[in-house]
Amino acid sequence: MHCKILGIPVQDGAGRMGCEMGPSALRTAGLVAALTDLGHEVSDLGTVSPAPRRPLTHGNTALRALPEIAAWTTAIAEATYAASGEGTPIFLGGDHSISAGSVSGLARRATEIGRPLFVLWLDAHPDFHTLETTASGNLHGVSLAYACGRKGFEGYFPELPAPVDPRHVCTFGLRSVDPAERQALAAAGVTVHDMRAIDEHGVAPLLRAFLERVAAANGLLHVSLDVDFLDPSIAPAVGTTVPGGATFREAHLAMEMLHDSGLVTSLDLVELNPFLDERGRTATLLVDLTASLMGRRIMDRPTRSH
Repeated sequence: MHCKILGIPVQDGAGRMGCEMGPSALRTAGLVAALTDLGHEVSDLGTVSPAPRRPLTHGNTALRALPEIAAWTTAIAEATYAASGEGTPIFLGGDHSISAGSVSGLARRATEIGRPLFVLWLDAHPDFHTLETTASGNLHGVSLAYACGRKGFEGYFPELPAPVDPRHVCTFGLRSVDPAERQALAAAGVTVHDMRAIDEHGVAPLLRAFLERVAAANGLLHVSLDVDFLDPSIAPAVGTTVPGGATFREAHLAMEMLHDSGLVTSLDLVELNPFLDERGRTATLLVDLTASLMGRRIMDRPTRSH
């Protein structure tokens, strides 16, 4: 497989600084070597730069960095579309605002080749706010809503050539959802598996059911992995910690099931804030999870000395 790595050092969408160092930390933690050791061809496409900013004002005075995120989304969507022509693009964030661009660029490509795009959103938060409904004003919380074509982004974010069908989205691992998002997710038909559902049913049956839907539709599958999907005890390098996340074993199981499915065509790794990490442990875990997604088996996992 040809893996294409693209760094997207965005931190304007998060509430604190540091995510712009995420791509460098993932490279330093050995992402290229891990993929190469699995037999994959790896191309590092470098770093995306934002498009020129436009002056933008909005009635929601809580919004932060709207001109910056709109400019980033334009550039990311174009870079994603270009990288998705062949191979498996891996987008290194940056905060989760990058997915407004990555998912919309991938949806454009999927529409052109006549296949539906499905999205597995591994995150404590659904990021399904609009520009009107976000109270925090942090625009990493609107990326999935935008990519799914929710109203209110017109004139601010780039026009969507191909919105993702919300019924093709599975949010997995949720445990912090605002009331406005909860209502919007239900109305849109997004599949929602919060941590209670995972506790009750387990990772495997819930994920397997979604993967069967993707396969039945001959879909392309984009995986968007937010650090806060993981429990902060194993992944502390995130600015939006929510207790009760996925365990090490649950996360690796999900990655290995995704590999076994043969359906994954692209990946986001987002919200890694190395400034908050402990000797690189979160970056290293993300590299390990990516390796599981790309074919490393549990019996092949290396032993580490500390």
